Amino acid sequence: MRDGGARRAAVTTTLLGALLIPLGGCGGPGPASTGNTHTKAADKPADEPTRIPDVGDRLQRRIPAASRQVVVVYGDGKDSADATVVLYTKHGSAWDRVRGWPAHNGKRGWTTGHHEGDKRSPVGVFTLSDAGGALPDPGARLPYSRSAAIAAPRWWPRSYWHDFDYVIAIDYNRIEGTPPNNQSRPQGYAKGGGIWLHMDHGSGTSACVSVSRAAMRYLLRTLDPDRHPVVVMGDRADLRA
Repeated sequence: MRDGGARRAAVTTTLLGALLIPLGGCGGPGPASTGNTHTKAADKPADEPTRIPDVGDRLQRRIPAASRQVVVVYGDGKDSADATVVLYTKHGSAWDRVRGWPAHNGKRGWTTGHHEGDKRSPVGVFTLSDAGGALPDPGARLPYSRSAAIAAPRWWPRSYWHDFDYVIAIDYNRIEGTPPNNQSRPQGYAKGGGIWLHMDHGSGTSACVSVSRAAMRYLLRTLDPDRHPVVVMGDRADLRA
C-alpha cells in the first residue's frame, strides 16, 4: 500500500508541476505569401529583437533605428513584375504585420544597380517622406501635395490614367521634403528617379511599385512621419541575402 500511495503522490506532483509551467504565446501571421506565425518578442531572449520576416542582415541593418513603420515589397522573382506589399509596425522590439496587398513592380523585375529606362525597380531601403496626387488629400499624415501636374498623361493608355491619383514618393535619388514630382536628382539623371508607390493598373510599371486604390488610401492615412516610415523592397532572393 505504501508503494501505491507513493506512486499516486508522484503522479499528483507531476500534474501540479505541469500546470505551473507558463504557456508560450503565438504572434501574428508572417509574410503575406505564407500566412505562417512567428514567435512574439516576449518568447525570445531579451537581446534578440524580432526581425522582419524574410529580410536578411544586409537590409535589416539599413533600416533606421528610429523607424517604427516599414513597408516591405516582396517581389516574386528577379525578373517578375508581381509582388506583395506588407506593412509592419514596431512595438517595443517586435515587428507586427498590419496588412498586406497584391502589388506590381518594374516590368522587367528588380536590380541592385538601377538606371534610367531599365524598367526594373531598385532593391534597397528608402525613406518615405512625401506624398501627393491628382486627387484631394484623403487624410494623409505625410506632407501631401495635390497637383494636376502629377496626373498621368492622357496620351498614355486609358488604363493608366488613374495611376497617379495618389502617390507616395520613394526617396531614391530625390530631395526629401519636396513634392513627389520634383525633378531634382542628386545622383544624376542616369541613375533614374521619380520612383513612387502609386495606384495599380494591373501590370508592371516603369520602376515604381503599384497597389490598389484602397491600399494607397490606407497607406496615406497610416504612414506617419513621426514614426519614420521606410520601404524595404526587392525580389525575395535579394531581400533574404
